[in-house]
Amino acid sequence: MKKFLAFFSVASLAVILFGCKSFHANHTPKKLLVVTTTTGFRHSSIPTAEKILSQLAQSSGEFTVDFVEQPPGHPYGFTPPLKADASDAAKAAEAAWQESLKTELQKLSPDNLKNYDGVVFASTTGDLPIPDKQGFLDWIKAGHAFIGIHAAADTFHGWPGYADMLGGEFEHHGRQVSVDCLNQDPQNPATASLPKVWTISQEEIYQFKNYDPTKVHDLLILDKHPETGAPGHYGVSWCKNYGAGKVFYTSLGHREDLWYTDPNIADRKNSVEIAKAYQAHVLGGIEWALGLKK
Repeated sequence: MKKFLAFFSVASLAVILFGCKSFHANHTPKKLLVVTTTTGFRHSSIPTAEKILSQLAQSSGEFTVDFVEQPPGHPYGFTPPLKADASDAAKAAEAAWQESLKTELQKLSPDNLKNYDGVVFASTTGDLPIPDKQGFLDWIKAGHAFIGIHAAADTFHGWPGYADMLGGEFEHHGRQVSVDCLNQDPQNPATASLPKVWTISQEEIYQFKNYDPTKVHDLLILDKHPETGAPGHYGVSWCKNYGAGKVFYTSLGHREDLWYTDPNIADRKNSVEIAKAYQAHVLGGIEWALGLKK
C-alpha cells in the first residue's frame, strides 16, 4: 500500500508539472506596441525604458513588444520651427523627417492595431501625427489596453479626448525631489509589491490639470505638494476603465536609475531596490491593463 501511495504521489506530481509546462507552452503571449516617438522634449531615459520593457516581456513570458520609434533626423525630439529664410536643403530635410514620422506612426492605424492587445506610450511628448485619433480611442474602448508612462501625460495637449481617456494632463513640474508615495490599493498588481509608504529618493514629480480623483482609481498619491509641502491630494499613478478597455498610468519614470537596476549606472540616486520596485510597478500595471491579473 505504501509503495502504491508513493508511486501515486510521484505520478501525480509528474502530471501536475507536465500540465503546467503544457499550459505555458500553449499560452499565447499578449502583444504590446510600445510608442517612444516625440515631437516635444525627449527624455534621455527612453532607451533605458525600451530596454527594460523588452526585458520585462521576456522574463514574464506574458507579452511581447514591438516598437514605434523615433525616425532618424531628430534624435532629441523637439527642434525650433524653420525660419522664414531657411535654406531649401533645411526645408527638404524637415519635410522628409515629418513624412518619415507619419510613416512610423502608421503602426497606430486601426488596421495595424488589430494585431495588438495593448499600446504603451513611454514618455511620448507633443502632438504625434497618428493616422486616426478617434479610431485609436475607439480601439481602446473596444476592450484593449493603454499603458501610459511618465510623459505620456505631456502628449496631445490640444486633444481633450486623449486627456479624458488618460485621466489627467501634465501641467508642470518642479525640481527633482524625494517623495513618499502612499499606496492606495495594495491589491492591484501595480502596487501589490509596494509598501504602504513607498519612498523614492529622487524623481521628477508631475502636477496635473484635468485630473479628477473621483473619475480614476488611484494607486499612488502624495498627501502633500512636492514643492510647497501644502497638504492635499496629488495623483502619481492610477488606473481606470475606458469603455471595455483598461487604462494604467504612472507619472514616474523620468530618471534612468528608477528604471535600471545596474548598481554602477551614472549619477545613481535611487537604490537598486527602488528600481526593482519600479519595474514591478510597471509590470503589474501592464498585467492589469492586459487582463492578465485581476
